[in-house]
Amino acid sequence: MAKIALVRPTLWHDYWELTKPRVVALMILTAIVGMLLASSPECFPWQAICFGTVGIAFCAGSAAVINHLIERHIDVHMRRTQHRPVATGRVGPMQAMVFSLLLGSVGLTVLIFLVNAITAWLTFISLVGYALFYTIFLKRATPQNIVIGGAAGAAPPLLGWTAVTGQIDPFGLLLVLIIFTWTPPHFWALAIYRHEDYAKAQLPMLPVTHGIKFTKLCILFYTILLIASTILPYVTGMCGITYLICALGLGIGFLYYGFKLFWSDEPRVALNTFSYSIIYLMGLFIGFLLDHYLHYLMNLS
Repeated sequence: MAKIALVRPTLWHDYWELTKPRVVALMILTAIVGMLLASSPECFPWQAICFGTVGIAFCAGSAAVINHLIERHIDVHMRRTQHRPVATGRVGPMQAMVFSLLLGSVGLTVLIFLVNAITAWLTFISLVGYALFYTIFLKRATPQNIVIGGAAGAAPPLLGWTAVTGQIDPFGLLLVLIIFTWTPPHFWALAIYRHEDYAKAQLPMLPVTHGIKFTKLCILFYTILLIASTILPYVTGMCGITYLICALGLGIGFLYYGFKLFWSDEPRVALNTFSYSIIYLMGLFIGFLLDHYLHYLMNLS
């Protein structure tokens, strides 16, 4: 009995790790913000938020498990991933496949029957796009893999929007555009920090194929594009001045890290830029909510 008690927590931890919970948590945050922005503060869409969050989270976890499964032979060559459950054999390939199918099936069932069909279809397309098209083909085919494959990872706020409205809206697509332009500087910063691992694994990441200096220049370029895209919600009337202040303040911070990274040869700066990019996205979407509800409260007074 004592042996079972010791093994079971480790097993559950391995399956939990397969779902990439920190990545999924950030995706769910953007999805929930999409739900709240698509709804009126007077009418809280509890069903869409509860069941939409569960469905999207399960499908995102399913895609993450497939990523672990497909990349297990690459993961063993990289310091960042060599201890992953499938790569080390703590979870077998068949176990991972069954777990992924279970998560995906539950997630899609919840979305189809308790949310709406369009959200289920868009989630399924995103799952296939990330787990199969990006992981199997794009990641090995081109150094622009992050740019092209970023569309799948940018979908959650649109999924949240459609979960509430049942339709694709231009404002929901603006949220997708923001995450789409955020993804390259976010991931390339990490790729610079781990470029030796990617070279060892023979993956055509931009720092490996075009050099670190060129990648830093691309990060600066995409950061400027990102700042421009975050102004669009204000210009189009989707958001007000509170959001704009948050977006510009966070954007200036991102640009600061971009320039610091460009001029520095210290590896830690790349990691700090990557870390700030996560804080940036969280702060930006919280800024969306602040603006949304402050505008409502001001109209009440």
